[in-house]
Amino acid sequence: MREPTYFILAALQEDALHGYAIVKRAQELSEGRVRLTTGTLYAALDRLTGEGMVRVAEEAVVNGRARRTYALTQRGMSALRAEAERMVAAASVVRDRAIRSTPAAAAWGMPA
Repeated sequence: MREPTYFILAALQEDALHGYAIVKRAQELSEGRVRLTTGTLYAALDRLTGEGMVRVAEEAVVNGRARRTYALTQRGMSALRAEAERMVAAASVVRDRAIRSTPAAAAWGMPA
């Protein structure tokens, strides 16, 4: 899963959000690494909706424009959790090797 997709799903983990709120929340959760443009966000939301990971929770007209609120589906939550577990497993490979290597352990702040 690409990082922008991961943080879009993560942004929707707790609440249904509209587009701008997803952009802001993804940026906040990624500590500024993920900066979604409108085009990128809506292309991803269309794809994720098609894959059944996100759904349109509400649609309203605000100032003459359609405003959609998106929510994470159970399938999306499962994919998000699976990706988080995959990343933890991948990180543990590096951490475990660092523990066995004195120079690397020092770089991780571990006692030699």
